Amino acid sequence: PLSNRPTTPLAAGALVPPPRPSSRPKVPTGKLTGINEIVRPFSPQKATNASPPPTAPLARAESSSSLSSNASLSAGNTPTVGPEHTFASYFCFLEPELFTFQPPFLLGPRTSRGPSPVTLASQDALPIAVAFTESVNAYFKGADPTKCIVKITGDMTLSFPMGIIKVFTTNPSPATLTFKLKNTSRLEQILPNQQLLFSDSSQSDSNSKDFWFNMQALTCYLRKASEQNPSASYYNVDILKYQVQSDGIHSTPLNLAVYWKCLSSTTELRVDYSYNPESMASPGPLSNVQVLVHVDGGVTSMHSLPNSIWNLEQNKCLWKLSDISEKSENEGAGSLRAKFDLSDGPSSPSTLAVQFMNDGSTLSGVDMELQGSGYRLSLNKKRFATGRYMADC
Repeated sequence: PLSNRPTTPLAAGALVPPPRPSSRPKVPTGKLTGINEIVRPFSPQKATNASPPPTAPLARAESSSSLSSNASLSAGNTPTVGPEHTFASYFCFLEPELFTFQPPFLLGPRTSRGPSPVTLASQDALPIAVAFTESVNAYFKGADPTKCIVKITGDMTLSFPMGIIKVFTTNPSPATLTFKLKNTSRLEQILPNQQLLFSDSSQSDSNSKDFWFNMQALTCYLRKASEQNPSASYYNVDILKYQVQSDGIHSTPLNLAVYWKCLSSTTELRVDYSYNPESMASPGPLSNVQVLVHVDGGVTSMHSLPNSIWNLEQNKCLWKLSDISEKSENEGAGSLRAKFDLSDGPSSPSTLAVQFMNDGSTLSGVDMELQGSGYRLSLNKKRFATGRYMADC
């Protein structure tokens, strides 16, 4: 983390918006000894005779890069996509210690090498990179899909190369940076960075929204960042945040149903899961899938299918699964089973937590398009990951 980094308040400033630019610029099937098969009353519905939407190609960069949306502004030689997410307030009643995951359970930052800094001339089309990072928070209650609570939020971040600052500061009237936010019909709330962005509230198109920068404010903002970190190659700025409309369980990439059978000497646990491609704009695999659950009652031994890891100190069971997608066995549907022998039973059913991520897609389908001349999009990075993703019996 950088010290003394500039902040980007979302509160409206005292600036008066200038006129708008004239040119818009799988799991084995064997049975586990000691676990009785449970009749599952609910199976997430699968769409029939429907093909997933085509995968939209990402804008190609001269070389790969990634961005960070962890702060209003960050700077470094290699921008990154970070894992931090905002949680819905109604998830806070659950036991917080369940979500104190230890490495390697934490999603680590995913980094890639960005293009080398180049000398930019004022007449060149200046390269801009964008990243959309979304967080899906969900709570499943038993096998009843109507009790599923979902909240999806997102961040849009722009990355500016170091050389662009000189272009801005030496040009008294740099080209206004304008962009169109596309596929916004599923967004129920958009919070732009009002210190840097302007928009036209009278726009009538419900599926897009135009924004343009206060170039003086952007120049001052980037110049201050470069003064604080002059060796950085890129400066990443949070441009806007948004909330996505959700349709309950149909908006969750991985549907869950949990069953407990707690006796004085044993506890049996079953977790049914099902991949849901319909929740994604461009269906892709869920990676780094991990399932964590706390089991009390003095566990003396554990048998699980597939194999899991038991943490004796924390009394937690952890499954690490391979990527889940439509190409997985049973089209991404399966079950996790475990039987625990107890010395001080019975156990009390606890909240189960799940973590996964996807690189290359979003849940909202939101996108951006540069308008006008003077700038070019060098990279369009998309990613979503779990925030608090939980299930109870």
